Amino acid sequence: MTPQPAAQSFLAFDFGLRRTGVASGNTVLRQAAPLKTLALDGDARFAAIGQLIRDWQPDALVVGVPFHPDGAAHDNTRRAQRFARQLHGRFGLPVHEVDERYTTTEALAAGAADADAAAAAIILDQFLRTLP
Repeated sequence: MTPQPAAQSFLAFDFGLRRTGVASGNTVLRQAAPLKTLALDGDARFAAIGQLIRDWQPDALVVGVPFHPDGAAHDNTRRAQRFARQLHGRFGLPVHEVDERYTTTEALAAGAADADAAAAAIILDQFLRTLP
């Protein structure tokens, strides 16, 4: 019998300049749940994320990276990738990047009360589907 990989938990982020949606999920349930939206920037945003990491103790982080519909990068692509690098540098956890095109639109279409957190959950669901 093949040994099963150890269960892993994740926090995911839908990065934005004004708001960052946060979701949690794990490989046991293979689904994500929206947590909250942080309406903070700079050090205050990272302090709040640090508290979430202490509370949830994830094994890794997931960051949604936006692209144009044709797959081309734009300013927010680079900002999200920088945010991912900063998370890794500050917290020392593995950080996975996921293409997040249309996640906020999908969250709004589903009637999400907190579209940013719901978009983070969609990003994490996408990531979880890629795992073995």
